[in-house]
Amino acid sequence: MKIGVVSLGCDKNRIDSENMLAYLAEDGYELTPDPADAEVIVVNTCAFIDEAKKEAISTILEMAEYKKDRCRYLIVTGCLPQRYMSELKEGFPEVDAFLGTGSYHLLPRLIKDLDGKNTVCISNDKDFRKHTKARVLTTPPHYAYLKIAEGCDNHCTYCAIPQIRGRYTSVPVNELVDEAKELVKDYPVKELIIVAQDVTRYGFDLEGRCMLIDLLEELSKLDVEWIRLLYLYPEGISDELLDYIANNDKICKYLDIPCQHISDRILKKMNRRITKQGIISLFEKIRAKGDFCIRSTFIVGFPSEEESDVDELAEFLRFAKLDRCGFFRYSQEDNTAAARLEGQIDDDVKQARYDRLYSLQERIMNENTSRRIGKVEKVLYEGIDEDAQAFVGRTQYDAPEVDAKVWFRSDDCPDVGNFYNVKMIASEGCDLIGETIK
Repeated sequence: MKIGVVSLGCDKNRIDSENMLAYLAEDGYELTPDPADAEVIVVNTCAFIDEAKKEAISTILEMAEYKKDRCRYLIVTGCLPQRYMSELKEGFPEVDAFLGTGSYHLLPRLIKDLDGKNTVCISNDKDFRKHTKARVLTTPPHYAYLKIAEGCDNHCTYCAIPQIRGRYTSVPVNELVDEAKELVKDYPVKELIIVAQDVTRYGFDLEGRCMLIDLLEELSKLDVEWIRLLYLYPEGISDELLDYIANNDKICKYLDIPCQHISDRILKKMNRRITKQGIISLFEKIRAKGDFCIRSTFIVGFPSEEESDVDELAEFLRFAKLDRCGFFRYSQEDNTAAARLEGQIDDDVKQARYDRLYSLQERIMNENTSRRIGKVEKVLYEGIDEDAQAFVGRTQYDAPEVDAKVWFRSDDCPDVGNFYNVKMIASEGCDLIGETIK
């Protein structure tokens, strides 16, 4: 059988999809990127917020159309069935099987058991973990994600991740190093991107302490150029960790620190374990370490948020001058503490606040980018932009898919996945324009 997998959601979900592809390939199934060519279609879903759920439902319905032709079975996996198994079974009779987040290893056997008549539902305990180093990369081969933990113990009041993914469960250092070695051996991986819901909690469930530096020490021995850290909760960033990152040439000077708000009143309602002053002090400490890129995310429209809270956040953005930033409109998620709070805010008000802060931050990021003109940066070349007639890459200050790019000219034709020294000569929004130098 030919099987196609459609992966939705975050980079952590992408790794789950890559694991599923590996399970299927090991069992002899043929993989295809084209759902029109697939006899079995698997949709790996996200259910983090309303927009993700809507995308998942839309994709399921879109893939169900292929059952009118070549597709025999449609399978839905991941966060959506883990969270809403019974509702999905009733609402999507065109789906042949639903598989929760703790059951991916069962996928090859499940396909063999399908008969097209009875819907199969499998949802093991969400705390069940079966780590595998087997992967079929869906990223370009020069970078790969490495998920170092499952679940979350932070229990932010707006978030359903602990319900869906369970408690924070670290993968032991030796298993992660083995997985990374396989990736570097099988693919020309130049950038290893470390992900978890909160990488600063890595190891607490194993040894009662943060083991992130232990892991980074071992990964730094591998033949990779860059190691990037995603999702460091601000309260977990120690002086020791900052010093280690600053002094390790392989670790990108890029810190993705989700703050979610700056108002102490809202932070407390979110069950965030840091204050406004704590965030300001942390950012000042990072800036003092050298040329770091700080990325953050913020939620607007949280229950009881007032215009004064938004004013306070806008003032902070002008002060912090964050290099990269994203905003989310608050999503009232089932069975979360925040969903029960008084003062839920209308969608149009959320949108207005989102637009205001986004516009402000866009100006700040554009100004930050223009200051890099004249500098020489190491750029990872990723391809050609035919429309712009230029080569395209990224610096260490930009994560793939979510951040900015560098368009550059070169007398030679560069090789994808290689690094080039590029002098920045202009900017366009958050993107830079440059030319290679010898």
